[in-house]
Amino acid sequence: MTAIKGAYPVLITPMTEAQEIDWGGVKNNVNYFVDQGVAGIVINGSTGEFVSLSKEEKFQMVETVLKEVNGRIPVIVGTAAETTKETIEYTKQAEAHGADCALIINSYYCKPKENEIYFHYKEISKAVNLPIMLYNNPFTSGVNMSTELMLQIGKDCERVTHIKESSGEIAKVRDLARKGKGDFEVFCGAEELVMESYLVGATGWISVAGNIVPKLVTDMYQHFQNGELEEAWAINDRILPLCSFLEGSGKYVQIVKRAMELTDQAGGPARFPRLGLSPDEDQQLKDILANLSVGTHV
Repeated sequence: MTAIKGAYPVLITPMTEAQEIDWGGVKNNVNYFVDQGVAGIVINGSTGEFVSLSKEEKFQMVETVLKEVNGRIPVIVGTAAETTKETIEYTKQAEAHGADCALIINSYYCKPKENEIYFHYKEISKAVNLPIMLYNNPFTSGVNMSTELMLQIGKDCERVTHIKESSGEIAKVRDLARKGKGDFEVFCGAEELVMESYLVGATGWISVAGNIVPKLVTDMYQHFQNGELEEAWAINDRILPLCSFLEGSGKYVQIVKRAMELTDQAGGPARFPRLGLSPDEDQQLKDILANLSVGTHV
C-alpha cells in the first residue's frame, strides 16, 4: 500500500467562463503539482466543488487525473455522497481507476446520529478494498464526530486507515493520534493549526493553501520530519496570513481559483451560486501573494 503522508493540496476544479470543466486545465494543474514535488494530491474534495459537480463529471475527473498522474504521486479521491449506497459506488469507481485512498465525510444534509455514522463507514469498509480517510468537518457537514466514535470506527473498520480532523479542536488531533496509534493515522484539516497538529502526532495535511504555495507546504512538512522546527515554524508564520484568509473568508474556493489564475495556472470561475472575489478581496489576495513572494502576472 502507498504511504499516505505529508502535505496534500486539495485541488480546485478549473472551469471555463461558461462554467464547464476545463479538462486541459485539469491536466495542466496536475502536472504543475507533480513538478512542484508535492507528496500527493486530493481531487473531488470540498475545494474541488464536489457537491457542485454531476456524477458524470466526478467520474470523469477520477479517470482524467489518475491517467494523467500515471502513478507518479499518490492520489486521494473524495467519494462522499449523501447516501451509503452512492458513497460505495463512488469509492468503487475511484478504486477501479487506481486511486490510493478515498476521502469520505459523513452525510452532510441529514445530520446522521453517531450510530448511523458508524453504520455508514462500516458498510463502506466492507464493500471496498481501498484505504479510506474518514473526514470530520462539523462546519460543512453539521456533525462534529466525537473522539470516541472516530476511535471506534478506526478500530473496527479495516479500510479506515486515516482520519482528517477539521473541527479545529487540537485536543481531538492529539487524542486520535495517540489513542488510535496502530489503527489509523491523523491528517490536519484546519489551515491555521498545521504545526500544532504535527506536534501532537498528525502525519499529514490536506491543504487548501497547498494549491497556492505547494513548495512551501511541502518544505514545511519536510523540515518538521527532519526535526528542523525553527525552519518549519518560519514557513508556518509566512503562510499563516494566507491560511487565515482562506479559513475566514467563506470564499476559499474562489480565492484558490483566482490565485491559480494569478500564477498562470488554470482557475476560472466557481459554479454558481458561488460568486467571485470583490475588488477588496482580490487586492487582499494580491497583497498576500506579494508578501509570500509568489509571482503573479496581474
